[in-house]
Amino acid sequence: MIRHIVFFTAPPENLDAVVAGLELLGKIPLALHFEVVRNSKVDLFANDVDVVVYAEFPDEAALAAYKAHPIYAEATKRVRPLRELRYAADFEAQEKVALRRSA
Repeated sequence: MIRHIVFFTAPPENLDAVVAGLELLGKIPLALHFEVVRNSKVDLFANDVDVVVYAEFPDEAALAAYKAHPIYAEATKRVRPLRELRYAADFEAQEKVALRRSA
């Protein structure tokens, strides 16, 4: 499974429009999981990120098809002029490992 995480910053006056534009991506039927959320900004050290896109795809081919979809192009067209920074990470999910506590 591929995890796709994108962080955005935007001026306060553009934030609602950025979120609305990113929510279009949820109409692309290739993700196993998709969400757009506003950062809660409760971190002690940095709260620069305004919006997060989080999605999961079964494989790299599905992620590539998602990025090639016409809705992706439309969302980019709407959001790019309104946002400031964009940071993205795509990575293969690791198996969950149970945490062990020593007695």
